[in-house]
Amino acid sequence: MARINYYYDTETCKYERVKTSTSDIILNAAGFVLLSFVFAVGLVFAYTRYFESPKETALARENEELILYYELLNKELDMARDMLTSLQERDDNIYRVIFEAEPIPANIRSKNMFNSNYKNILAKSSGTEKLIVNTIQKMENLKRQMYIQTKSHDELAEMVKNKQDMLASIPAIQPVINKELNKLVSGFGMRFHPIYKVKKMHTGVDFMAPKGTPIYATGDGKVRLVQTSLGGYGKQVEVDHGYGYVTKYAHMSAFNVKQGQKVKRGECIGYVGNTGSSTAPHLHYEVIHNGKKVNPVHYFYNDLNPEEYEKILEIASKENQSLS
Repeated sequence: MARINYYYDTETCKYERVKTSTSDIILNAAGFVLLSFVFAVGLVFAYTRYFESPKETALARENEELILYYELLNKELDMARDMLTSLQERDDNIYRVIFEAEPIPANIRSKNMFNSNYKNILAKSSGTEKLIVNTIQKMENLKRQMYIQTKSHDELAEMVKNKQDMLASIPAIQPVINKELNKLVSGFGMRFHPIYKVKKMHTGVDFMAPKGTPIYATGDGKVRLVQTSLGGYGKQVEVDHGYGYVTKYAHMSAFNVKQGQKVKRGECIGYVGNTGSSTAPHLHYEVIHNGKKVNPVHYFYNDLNPEEYEKILEIASKENQSLS
């Protein structure tokens, strides 16, 4: 039962019952409701401040997982970038050195292309979004560098093909079979001319061999000259090997090729003879590089071991009489 309140009225000298007005009731109720609301807000704030809701807990866990995946992905990207850097270093410092090619400029390799769309997104984003955009940008740059590297490897593959063609074309063997190394009788340089009996420049090497001995192309190429003259070189063949190399075979007895014909290293192009200004059956052999006659002995490395090469160098260096 509710308590009834009284007050002493001095005018009537009696205790009168306290009457509560409607406004007081409303005011008290409003105060109670307001106090309850403030208390409730305080409780909610305290709870949300120190305690997470299930949804917030799930989102926080998901965010932690995303950051973990981001870190793992970045580690993988860094490893891929390190591997690519290693390939780039091999490319520039080994492969391109071997093939005498210029390295790819560093500014092209290292230049980062920043997509303007990503730049706009980064300017408006923060937190996880920024991490994702940065990762995407890193992947874009890695893809670009990988593309450059694949193009470089395509270029290197073409260089390998050209190098193989070049190695097959450059004169690299003796033009006659010379197992005992005794067929080479006169070398490159100043030699006594067999007819004029004075020292003259001998622009090739002479291989003494019986008439009809096969003569072989010393490298792949195309026959550019098949000619016969009464004096000088007599019956001669010239083979253009490309890459600035030409070989001449002179004083032949017969031809085994025609002008314009393609030949392979080791293919028979003719036979030893005694035509032109020659004093005995032999082959006069010359190597011409970029229009200049050079010492053919330096191009016998494919069919000689080091000891044999040293011996033939010694034989070719003797200042004796040439055969033509």
